[in-house]
Amino acid sequence: MSGASSDAQPGRVYWFYLIPGMLGFVTIILVPFVMNLMISFTTWKGIGIPKFAGLRNYERLLTDDTFWHSLVNTAAFVFAMAIIPTAIGVLLAALLFDYISSRFSNALASFFRAGFYLPQILPVSAAGILWGWMLNPFGIVNAMLDATGLGSLKQNWLGEPQLALWAIMVVMVWLQLGYCLVVFMSGLARVDPSLQEAAELDGAAWLPRFWTITVPLLKPEIFVVGLTTTIAALKVFAPIFVLTSGGPDNATMVPSQMSYHEFFATNRVGYGAAITTAQMLMTLVICFIFIRIQARHTENDR
Repeated sequence: MSGASSDAQPGRVYWFYLIPGMLGFVTIILVPFVMNLMISFTTWKGIGIPKFAGLRNYERLLTDDTFWHSLVNTAAFVFAMAIIPTAIGVLLAALLFDYISSRFSNALASFFRAGFYLPQILPVSAAGILWGWMLNPFGIVNAMLDATGLGSLKQNWLGEPQLALWAIMVVMVWLQLGYCLVVFMSGLARVDPSLQEAAELDGAAWLPRFWTITVPLLKPEIFVVGLTTTIAALKVFAPIFVLTSGGPDNATMVPSQMSYHEFFATNRVGYGAAITTAQMLMTLVICFIFIRIQARHTENDR
């Protein structure tokens, strides 16, 4: 009896270490989520007593063209923030690790890595203002086109509905690339170098080694980067808010910007909460699918 009691004692002690994290989760995540969910079933202007509206906000959401358009834009940002930076990041990391580092020096590879990572440590507001200056009709982009004899290509990059989304997608690739690169270079550091050396001795060129050795061995990092960057794309807000606020003509509207507009511009708090709830549910579903795919690949690799 005394032995069973002494075995159970450490488990009870460990629960105390979880209390700070559980309190933080309840206070910062669970309570706001439940409040947001409850408000989404009401009509409320932010003051006074909310009025229960049932599923009216969600019915309206299903027929809101702006919301569906914002989802299409979100898919574009998943492409710009997750797929493109991941693909370029793997390639650049392999080049820096296999070529720059081995042929020149680790210091030069670290210099390039730090340079690519620099946008990640800049405040998003500062980076957004910087790109806003560069892309305005009198900014450096149009000035460079003028200076190189390509003045006919000058555009109002953020002011034209057909160009604004593409311009912001370019900014997002610039913003996300450093994060992907750093993770992949860390992943390459754990790969056994004898695999690459054996393939090189067998006469394998760099590109076949990249496809058959580097990419398969980086699968765990690719899944992590893919998941985290996809989540970042699904809830992207700050760069859109700073650069275009969802305009022009909702061309760059995303669910986060749309809910912000409903919360603070139109004071339709209940409808804004419904947008946020729908956005969160979509993020959870995509994360679940991502994790299931990763688990299946892990089982197949064993």
